[in-house]
Amino acid sequence: MKFKLGIILVILLLAITGCSEHVESESGNAVQEGAKTSYEKSDFVLGTIVSVKIFEDGSDAVLENIFDRLSEIEEKMSFNSTESEVIEVNAAAGKSPVVVSEDTFEVISRAVEFADLSSGKFDPTIGPLVDLWGIGSESAAVPSEDDLMHALEKIGWRKVELDGYKKSVYLTQENMKLDLGAIAKGYASDEVVRILKDNNVGRAVINLGGNVYAYGEKQDGSAWRIGIQNPFTTRGEYLGIVEVKNKSVVTSGIYERYFEENGVRYHHILSTETGYPVENELASVTVITQSSIDADALSTALFAKGVEAGMAFLENNFPEAGAAFITRDNRIYSRNLEQFNVEWTDPDFEVVQ
Repeated sequence: MKFKLGIILVILLLAITGCSEHVESESGNAVQEGAKTSYEKSDFVLGTIVSVKIFEDGSDAVLENIFDRLSEIEEKMSFNSTESEVIEVNAAAGKSPVVVSEDTFEVISRAVEFADLSSGKFDPTIGPLVDLWGIGSESAAVPSEDDLMHALEKIGWRKVELDGYKKSVYLTQENMKLDLGAIAKGYASDEVVRILKDNNVGRAVINLGGNVYAYGEKQDGSAWRIGIQNPFTTRGEYLGIVEVKNKSVVTSGIYERYFEENGVRYHHILSTETGYPVENELASVTVITQSSIDADALSTALFAKGVEAGMAFLENNFPEAGAAFITRDNRIYSRNLEQFNVEWTDPDFEVVQ
């Protein structure tokens, strides 16, 4: 449904350089600043650039543990690998169940739960459509109506059978395909948080290609300041700022991955109803929750639902979540962002609520 590659959210400079915990290393080595030692590492994993910056009680060993764990998750859940557990499940579609690891079973189970909760606006069986459109690859093109129809026939979360005792996954129809790209990075981010807690790390910022987790607080006790990307301008330009502690901030939008054909732009958030990219009033949705896996899946589901239905969905199912719906006509519909001291900084946008 989405490939949040690249930086969607920006950690504001004042959140990092505005304190003595400035980090410059990309190798994983410590950087000494006064009495503080900070650690940072960046690498390409899970299909995106991942950056982890530890500002207190870190070590090279903790960073290596984190990136080893991220690589392990990628090896199990990659949609593009030739040997991942997800690929094995897809290859056995309509034939037999496949026993998978605890990690993969957990993510698929949560994905199916979100699909059921959102009435299919989020659906991990989107794989046939993702393959067909090829957005993000050199072969990206508008499919024929016949091809779209055949792809849609293979989609449906209700056709995923899970056996919690055996930890097996069965796609009941041939040529079905799971794609966990809209939820796996959320799970991975939560795993990084777990490792930080297990190692008694005090403060850190995690960025999985735009899936940002602000862990702990800044040295002076204040919250991290996170910028929300302006969906109509150059990456890195933000339209608002939120202040968060121990929260995940995730954005989905029409601007990160797309291609143009015959003067029409086609983005990567695909509808399981029409087979085409979702068409509604939205340009992007930002979600703030404590759980990254929730924020990851929600950002896709809410984008597909649109403003009104998305607001109602949050109220009924995730009342504590914060969200910002940015429309194509430069309006901002916000929900529960007051708790994060939101500051809208771009005068070109109208804050509706």
